[in-house]
Amino acid sequence: MKDFVNVGLLGAGTVGGGVLKVLEKNAEKIAKEVGKPVRITKVLDRHVDRLKQEYGDKYIFTDNADEVLEDKDIDIIVELLGREHPAKEFIARAFANGKHVVTANKDVLAKYGAELFPLAHEHNCDFMFEASVCGGIPIIGPMKTSMAANQITSIMGIVNGTTNYMLSKMANEHLDYDEVLKEAQAKGYAESDPTADVGGLDAARKITILASIAFNTRFNLDDVQVEGIESIEACDIKYATDLGYAVKLLAIAKNDPENGVSLRVNPTMIPLSHPLAGVNGVYNAVFVNGDAIGEAMFLGLGAGRLPTASSVCGDIIDIARNMQHKSTGRISCT
Repeated sequence: MKDFVNVGLLGAGTVGGGVLKVLEKNAEKIAKEVGKPVRITKVLDRHVDRLKQEYGDKYIFTDNADEVLEDKDIDIIVELLGREHPAKEFIARAFANGKHVVTANKDVLAKYGAELFPLAHEHNCDFMFEASVCGGIPIIGPMKTSMAANQITSIMGIVNGTTNYMLSKMANEHLDYDEVLKEAQAKGYAESDPTADVGGLDAARKITILASIAFNTRFNLDDVQVEGIESIEACDIKYATDLGYAVKLLAIAKNDPENGVSLRVNPTMIPLSHPLAGVNGVYNAVFVNGDAIGEAMFLGLGAGRLPTASSVCGDIIDIARNMQHKSTGRISCT
């Protein structure tokens, strides 16, 4: 048995930097939780010189993926590169080399999950991805463990902070779509090209992941009906408010015994008395209905450096604990 659990980090940007910070700050507590220290040994990033200036010689930085993926001493690969490629290929190589993987990459999971999960199972590796949906909100873990005895009938969520911020602003300050989009971009809540957020694609990826777990079936993006918020006007929200409703971009998955499963993302009028109606700003929330638990809601920050890093580090700790007890690959997905 090694004295450390060694982690290779792919990507030291916003979230990756947060992971470095959390693992360093809480190193003593994490070591007690796991039973031995957890340490980042190598970091893959394009900006090696900048990172060396920032972190000194605390970590080994490289721009060569082979140095991380082929390192026999590394136990866990944490993929935080974003986008589909080469992240998908790196994850597959990690499994082929017998390494466990933590990712926050919803793009890869929504499109290539059906290919990657069997690879993880084949090589007896853990594959964890709590941070891929709703950042710091624990929802995937509870669905796979605490709610595993339930038949989940529906999931309804505000899973995109950008659109929730925009719709909240439009409702509270009676502003037009174009005004709030510019403000969201100025504050860093929206990208310069906001299409994935305002068009509903980001939320569609997330509901694909959640529905796959909840309904034990591998869905993909083509299974989701998607409508964004681009056509919503201030007057629409005012009319809804007057009628006692809030307008939210909801990602919805339903399992109907007669009609099967339906997945969709669209602007939705929900009663002001519903818990989701009061979720404003950049907050996310997921509302789950199960036959045993009834109704449960998970609320928190759906993005951000440290909230997302919190979920990533939680997955690292779970895998490290499994390694200690030789129980990796114990909880499969779908």
